Amino acid sequence: MRRGVVAAIAVVLLLLTGCVSRAGSTGPQAAPAPVPLSDLAGLTLQVGDQKGGTESLLRAAGQLDNLPYRIAFSTFTSGPPQVEALTAGKIDFAIMGNTPPIFGAASNAKIKVVAAYGGGGAGNRILVHADSPITSVADLRGKAVAVGKGSSSHANLLAQLDKSGLKPSDVKLVFLQPADALSAFNQHQADAWAIWDPYTAQAEQQIAVRSIAEATGVTNGDWLGVAADPALADPKRNTALSDLLVRYEKVVQARAHPQEWAQSYSAAVGLDPQVAAVAANRSLRLPTELSDDLVASEQKLADLFAASGQIQSSPRFTNWVDRRFNEVLRPNLIS
Repeated sequence: MRRGVVAAIAVVLLLLTGCVSRAGSTGPQAAPAPVPLSDLAGLTLQVGDQKGGTESLLRAAGQLDNLPYRIAFSTFTSGPPQVEALTAGKIDFAIMGNTPPIFGAASNAKIKVVAAYGGGGAGNRILVHADSPITSVADLRGKAVAVGKGSSSHANLLAQLDKSGLKPSDVKLVFLQPADALSAFNQHQADAWAIWDPYTAQAEQQIAVRSIAEATGVTNGDWLGVAADPALADPKRNTALSDLLVRYEKVVQARAHPQEWAQSYSAAVGLDPQVAAVAANRSLRLPTELSDDLVASEQKLADLFAASGQIQSSPRFTNWVDRRFNEVLRPNLIS
């Protein structure tokens, strides 16, 4: 009988140990050993893109020529659908704003932030019509504000409201993807629009607008490179991803071929070349360190989303960060 009790206790302890192990599995896992690039000939890396930015930049600089592997790009309207695609296994990697990974972490998505890019705050703005009586964020009380849910502009809007002493409940949040938001704003169905480049530049060219706030100095204004857990666990995909991140970083770091990039970008996404040029020069994806400070700033945003009731609880964001590529990327960092 006593032996049976001991055995039962042992089983319980084993189960508890297993639970602890599973609970900690959301953190970064050990990186697989790299494989030679020559072994990647049959591999296709699935990469998400927004408005053609990543592909166009790489293509304009010739970085997609003679790759040791293939890349299939998929275009998305914003970051949240990219997180869904990463979780569903449809793509391996994507660059997105600072907020979609927070929503992904809050839903326990199988993703990791693996790279960071700064310089996007200036194009992340809250716009109003030029003839609007609204002159500050405080004037948004009771007004309808169009914004993409879970986007970087959602974070900017929350932070600006908080800075002005307002809560999300003090305004009417109208969650719309950029194309629908542009239409609603243009037709005065929304009093303000929280949006990022290139859509900001597009609105500024097509509509008489004013900016009442921008993300610089209020949120981190960063983009994040996000990978799917299965891609990071696979030796070949992990190696290809490391190579792609270095290629992308070198192109941006050197500000290579800006005119060619603007032309390629505008053609790829159907934007006016002037709009593409404004967005390219204002919202720079500057390779930056995936540092403790950056992670802390993301945690602050996550806490703000939770405190304002936009997500149920604040995730421990560091569990969705994997710094395995930091060393290989460090030589080409700008900031």
